[in-house]
Amino acid sequence: MSADTVYRAARVVTFDPDRAQAEAVAVKNGTIVAVGSFAGVRLWIGPDTEVLDFGDVAMLPGLTDAHVHPIWGITGIAKGIDLTGLDTLHDVTARLQESDPIGPEEWILGWGLDPNIFNGPMSGRSFKESLQNRPVYLRLRDVHSAIVSPRALELAGITGEETFADKSLVELADDGRPSGLLLELSAMALIEPYLPSFTFEETTAAVLTQLKTMASLGLTGGHVMDFTEGSQEILEAIERATDLPVRLRLSPMCTPDMDEGQWKNLLNLQGLGGRRWQVEGIKFMIDGTIDNGTAWLEDPDIHGENTEAIWKDPSAYRRAVQYFIAAGIPTATHAIGDAAVRYVLDAIGAAEQSESQVPHRIEHIETIPDDLVQEFARLGVIASMQPVHATHHTRADRTDTWSARLGEERASHGWRCRDLRDIGVTLALGSDWPVTPVDPRAMMADSQLRRPVEKPDIQPVQPEQALTALMAYEGYTTHAARAAGHQDSAGKIKVGYRADFTILGADPLQLTPEQQASNPVIATVIAGRPQFINQEHR
Repeated sequence: MSADTVYRAARVVTFDPDRAQAEAVAVKNGTIVAVGSFAGVRLWIGPDTEVLDFGDVAMLPGLTDAHVHPIWGITGIAKGIDLTGLDTLHDVTARLQESDPIGPEEWILGWGLDPNIFNGPMSGRSFKESLQNRPVYLRLRDVHSAIVSPRALELAGITGEETFADKSLVELADDGRPSGLLLELSAMALIEPYLPSFTFEETTAAVLTQLKTMASLGLTGGHVMDFTEGSQEILEAIERATDLPVRLRLSPMCTPDMDEGQWKNLLNLQGLGGRRWQVEGIKFMIDGTIDNGTAWLEDPDIHGENTEAIWKDPSAYRRAVQYFIAAGIPTATHAIGDAAVRYVLDAIGAAEQSESQVPHRIEHIETIPDDLVQEFARLGVIASMQPVHATHHTRADRTDTWSARLGEERASHGWRCRDLRDIGVTLALGSDWPVTPVDPRAMMADSQLRRPVEKPDIQPVQPEQALTALMAYEGYTTHAARAAGHQDSAGKIKVGYRADFTILGADPLQLTPEQQASNPVIATVIAGRPQFINQEHR
């Protein structure tokens, strides 16, 4: 029997301990059927086999971003002006003044706003005069909060008297009126119906463009931590016209306002999918973010905040997560503060496990004490982390909002990637795009440097938590596969595994982090078929 395709490269980095390196891979029906020397693999070459020789490059298992929002990012987050990297109120205002208003009400939209730009309380009133009293909606970079102008509050009829099923909040200023800061998703949802709308075709095209960007950066897959309204229709529309540029594993959210009947609806979504996407798993959020004061810490921060779960009744979260665990459904829970992480670990540890042995994971894990590092290992819970949040959002001198709120001890326990890896915990890595950039090469470089790779003069944040190059790339391959329960079919170049490959200009394990960040992406392959090819390197 001959192969459909044989791939050849100077260096095939398999991540398979039984055969660490090779030079050729044969693929049949989207599955790897042979790995080894070209002389050995050429036995699979028949009259109809296509041989693709990429020359002096490195072929790796396909890189998978373990936490990303490519659809919700387009439909609900990354709208308007990208404010990422702007670090003063003056710069933000200037960028917004240059933007073109959107829609009949002349909205000004932006995303990626740094909370550190405000010298004092965050307020939308800052933009009333500078932006001519237009309605303004700016998502903060944590995606858990937004700044809106007085005109936007007026259009949405927001008074500050609103109540929510969770711990969302319309913050009030000293005068008793809304300041313009909306904390958490339910509060932000109040204003979303009034935002400018985009056609289904425009939205679908924008999602496809983002997925193509991900492929061009070396990604072959993503764990999508949502399945928001409209996601199915968008994915189906793309697949009617073409193939998805990356594989997507989507996990719908279980929110505090859902009852058991709605839990069952989420169960019924499991397995829904298309050629390259599938609903698999459930996503929870037990707390918010430290910058906003909505995370759940064991002791208050310096402002007396960050003391509660988003779920008004945390035991309701426990019942919900244990319902899905008992049903054999993988779970992923956003937990940032130490109290939140402890509660989730306790809930998972006390759950009645199904016989299917599916993985359960915690997302973000921004600050935890030593005993919780040990608890991850004891329970076998997956750590899914984005060390790029530390490198982009905190500073070594602790002058950033996150560190200042926590104080020195808890800030020094931030993003304990190396401690978790050294004790044997599975550590999946991701970007959380659009919270931070999606390029996996820069993300993995940052995780080794513990500073932005593009800023060599910046002091590293907790350099003792730096990963090795191997650990970083495992986070996007073998460990990402374990986090999805796909360790027997993905994450390695091995016979019987999916033929998903990332082809880079050089073996990243032999490069410095700085070199890794600029290591050219030559091609990506999904199910044995080239998905992206960099024509400059052909």
